[in-house]
Amino acid sequence: KASVRGTFSRHLFKETKEEKSLSFPPYHHHCMIESIPTDLPLFKVLGNMKLCLLMCCSILLLRPVYSASKFRFRGASNSTTNSIVSIREVEASLEDSLAAVLHGDDGAKAGHLARIRAGMWQTFQALPKNTKGQLAPRAVRYFVQTYFASEHGWLINGLDPHGMQLDVTEVHNVSILRDKAPALVEALLEIKSAGNGLSMDDVVAMVAALERLICDESLQLLQLAYSLNGVSVDALISQRILEEVLTSYLLVFELGGRGNFSDVVTHRLIKKQMTLRWGSGWAALVEFERDTVLNFRFAKKDSINPFMQQLYSFEEVSKIVEDMALNYGRWQNRECQMMKEQLSALDPGGTGRVSIDAFYSQPVTAEFQFAETVEYLSQIGALDTARGSRPRVRIANYMAGPSNCITSSRYYSICCLSDCERLMTEIEGEIRAPATHPDHLLMLVGNLSSPSVDAPRQITDELQRALHSVADYHNGEVLLHGRLFAQWLHFAFPNECPYPHLADDAAVFNPNYWFHTRPRKDVVVQAEERMQQVEEAWAFLPDSEEGSITSLQWTEDEVLPLQEPVNAHRIAERPAFVAAREVFQLALLISGVVAAFRGPWSAAEVLRGLALARKASSGGRSPPVTM
Repeated sequence: KASVRGTFSRHLFKETKEEKSLSFPPYHHHCMIESIPTDLPLFKVLGNMKLCLLMCCSILLLRPVYSASKFRFRGASNSTTNSIVSIREVEASLEDSLAAVLHGDDGAKAGHLARIRAGMWQTFQALPKNTKGQLAPRAVRYFVQTYFASEHGWLINGLDPHGMQLDVTEVHNVSILRDKAPALVEALLEIKSAGNGLSMDDVVAMVAALERLICDESLQLLQLAYSLNGVSVDALISQRILEEVLTSYLLVFELGGRGNFSDVVTHRLIKKQMTLRWGSGWAALVEFERDTVLNFRFAKKDSINPFMQQLYSFEEVSKIVEDMALNYGRWQNRECQMMKEQLSALDPGGTGRVSIDAFYSQPVTAEFQFAETVEYLSQIGALDTARGSRPRVRIANYMAGPSNCITSSRYYSICCLSDCERLMTEIEGEIRAPATHPDHLLMLVGNLSSPSVDAPRQITDELQRALHSVADYHNGEVLLHGRLFAQWLHFAFPNECPYPHLADDAAVFNPNYWFHTRPRKDVVVQAEERMQQVEEAWAFLPDSEEGSITSLQWTEDEVLPLQEPVNAHRIAERPAFVAAREVFQLALLISGVVAAFRGPWSAAEVLRGLALARKASSGGRSPPVTM
C-alpha cells in the first residue's frame, strides 16, 4: 500500500508506502553636619573638623571609580533619560520591522492577529516573565516554536527542538528571518541587548510575520507552477487550468525544491504518471487541493455569479495557495494518526512502548514497515533500554522524530502534530503561572483526557509520589516548563507526551541532519539487519517480567530550558547591586576612619585604608557564571 507520508520525503525512512534599582538621596562632597542628629555617638565623632576634612578627601578620591561605573546614584546624571530614549527607539525599530513584513489589508491583518492571539494567550500567561513583565528570549523561543508546531506542524529552521540543552538558538537565529527580514533580526538583537523582552502583542506580531514570510515563499513556488504550465501570472485562468497549476504547485511543494524545474516537458510527464506511481497517496493530495478550492469558492459565494464561468486571477490563486500552505500540516496529520494507531496496536498494555522485535516484524500487508536504525532511534530518544530489559520504541518520541517530517522548504519542515502540545496548552490555561502546587496539578491532570486516556481518572500512587518529588526539588512547587515535569507528563500520558531525552547534540532532532548530513545507512536498516535485531531482542526479558516503568526509568536530572543564563558580571552591574556596593564601601571607609580616631594612626595607615576601599570598588569581582 502507498501513503502520502510513505510516498514523498517522509518515506526515505520507511520501506513501503521588571526589576527596580535601590533609590538613594543625592550625596554631596561636603559634610552636612548640621543635618545629622547629634545624639548619635558615631556622628558626634564625625563632628570633629579634621575627620570631616578626611572624609571629604576620601570621597573625592573614590569619585573616579563611581563616575566610571555604568550606573550611578539617582540624580547623578541623566543616564536614565537616555536609557528610556534608547528603549523607545528599540521598540520603534521592532514595530517598523514587523510592519514592513506584515503587508496587506489592515482589516484582514487585524483579524489574523486576533486569531493568533486567541490561540496563544493561555501559554503566555503561564510562561516566566522578566522583571518588566515581558518574555525573555528563551521564553519567546518556546512560545513561537510551540505555536507553529501545534497549529501548523511546522518545524522552523533555527527553532529546532533543543533536546533539553541549555545552549539553544533564539528567534533571531531563524534562517528565514535572516534571509528575508534582516531589519527584524537587528531589532530583536537590540531588544535582547537592552534586556527588555517582548510583550504578548510583540510575539503575536512576530508569529504573524513568520507566517507571512513562509506564505510569501509559497507564492514563489506558485509563480514557478504558472511557468511550468506556460501560463502568465497576469492571465485570468479557468477551473481546468487552475487545477493544473495547483497540482504543479503541490508537486513542487512536496519535492521540497529538489528536482529540475526548468524542464517543462519532464514535469508534465511526471504529473501524468502520478496516479500510477503514487496511487491513493496522490489522489488524496489532489482531493486536498480541490477541497481548498471549494472552500475558497464558498467564502466568495456572495460575489460570484453562478451563471458565468469562474475565472481566477493570480491574486485569488495566491489566496488559495496560502490557505493550502497554512492548512497542509493538519491535513497530512491524518496519516500520522494512522501510523500511531498501527504502533499502539502493538502495545496492548498501553505503556506507550513497542518492543523492538514487534517494531521490526510488521507483516507485508501492513500499511507501514518501520525501518529506522537502532542508532537513529537511540539518538532521538525513541529507544528505551532500561536496565537490561528488551529494547522498546517509545511511540510518542518516535512520532515526534525527524523521520516523520516532510522537508518542504529550506526554511521549515512539516511534521506530525503533537497531542502533548494540546495537553500542555490546557494545563497552562488552567494554571496561568510558571509553577504551581503538585496537588493542583494532580487534580487538573486527573480530569484531562487524551486519545488514549479517559477522564476523569485517579492518578496512581506512584505518579503522585513522583510529582511531589519534583515539587520537593523546587521548594514545594512544580515548574511547568522543566524537564522533570515533562518526564512526569510522559508517564502520565505515555502515548502522547515524549520522554524528555537528554541529547548529546540537539542537531539530531533536525530533519536536515538526517536528510542531508548522514548517509542513508545510518538511518534505514536493511531487512537482514532487522531480523538480526529481532533475534537479539528475544534474549532479553519479555515485557510481562519487567517492573514498574516509573521505577525503572525515572531520573532526577532537571533542566530549565526557559531559564535565562545567569552572568555574575551582569548581576554586579545592576543598579541595585552597584548602589548597595557603594554604600557598603562608604560605610567601610567611615568605620575605618572612626577606628583610626580611637587609637594611634598614621598617614600611611589612612592611605592603606583608602587603597583597600578603592580596590574593593573596582576589583574583587567574581568571574562570570555561565550555563
